[in-house]
Amino acid sequence: MHAKEELLASVVARLIGEARHVAVGAASPIPAAGALLQKQKRPDLRLSFLHKRKGNPFTEGSRELFDLAGQGRIDVFFLGGAQIDGGANINLVRVGEHRFPGSFGSAFMYQAVKRVILFREEHSPRVLVPRVEFISAAGNPAALLTGKALFSWQKERGRFRLESLHDGQDVRSQTGFEYDSPPQVPRTAEPSDEELLLLRGPVAREMGANYPDFANRVWGLTTQGQGNKLGA
Repeated sequence: MHAKEELLASVVARLIGEARHVAVGAASPIPAAGALLQKQKRPDLRLSFLHKRKGNPFTEGSRELFDLAGQGRIDVFFLGGAQIDGGANINLVRVGEHRFPGSFGSAFMYQAVKRVILFREEHSPRVLVPRVEFISAAGNPAALLTGKALFSWQKERGRFRLESLHDGQDVRSQTGFEYDSPPQVPRTAEPSDEELLLLRGPVAREMGANYPDFANRVWGLTTQGQGNKLGA
């Protein structure tokens, strides 16, 4: 058995693939876990975590992140939104009367980074909408990963294509936008035994230092990052 978070992290690792440099923004524990998993397989992979409590690589904060992206030196970045629409636009500003902190450079990163992966764990018509209320950022993502499904982006058609379902259940009624789909949608590949060992061992320990609440919830790590309920 595996946790849903472990499945999503393994999908993130596969999406990262052979990228050289992956940057992960703040408050993104599942993309961070996936990036750490891929680094366990590929030690040469460079990771830059804005959320890292110690040893954050950006001595000048987000300014350095934007500089690297503008120079083409970041291969993969993750973006989410309060709303994501069928045109791959994201909304980080407002939904109705509810306002959010804002886009903070998302529009630039969406255009500058070679491969942007849209990630939102919630999969519902409230989040996946026909058209966002406010366009914070627009672009051509590599993929959209949710807690229920994986979509690829068809640049030539300007719409998403459903690639796999995590639990085998159809999500069309839970998706507010139209998308393409093959006749038979495969089930998302589960994490391998090797991936689970890595996730529950070295990845969990590193996550415990930077995302302690997440690590405790998923793997039972203590706040000191020592020991977990899985015995890894």
